[in-house]
Amino acid sequence: MPVIDETVTIQAPLAAVFDYLVDGRNLPAWDSSITECVRVGPGPIEVGTRYRGASKILGRRIEWTTEVVDLVDGVRAASRSVDGTLKFNVRYEFAETPEGTSVRYLLEADAGLGGAFGRVMEPLVEKAQTKVVRANLATLAARLELSDAV
Repeated sequence: MPVIDETVTIQAPLAAVFDYLVDGRNLPAWDSSITECVRVGPGPIEVGTRYRGASKILGRRIEWTTEVVDLVDGVRAASRSVDGTLKFNVRYEFAETPEGTSVRYLLEADAGLGGAFGRVMEPLVEKAQTKVVRANLATLAARLELSDAV
């Protein structure tokens, strides 16, 4: 299972960064692989909140549903896929810094490549996905640093 562990510093207040990232509806604005994400049901964002969405990976549309499994205001948030062919866990960890907010992004995903072929290809998939994640985090930082909404 590929694991991507990246950190970005965003020149914006921690509370604003946290609020933006825990709302999955914001994902398509900064994550280039996500084409849509909608919240399932009303109420505050809390453990158990679900989002339904779709990603475009290698030209293929992949639908998924996630569920918030950990949420500590201003500290961390985590979700996992609960429906769909793509199995993944995402975790954000937040810390206030002199420059703004540090966000650690941890993604564990099933590459979907089984057998001997999968064992050979998985490091290549992980390396390529790491580049995408770094670019997405740079987009996120630029978006929040320039936004009047935060």
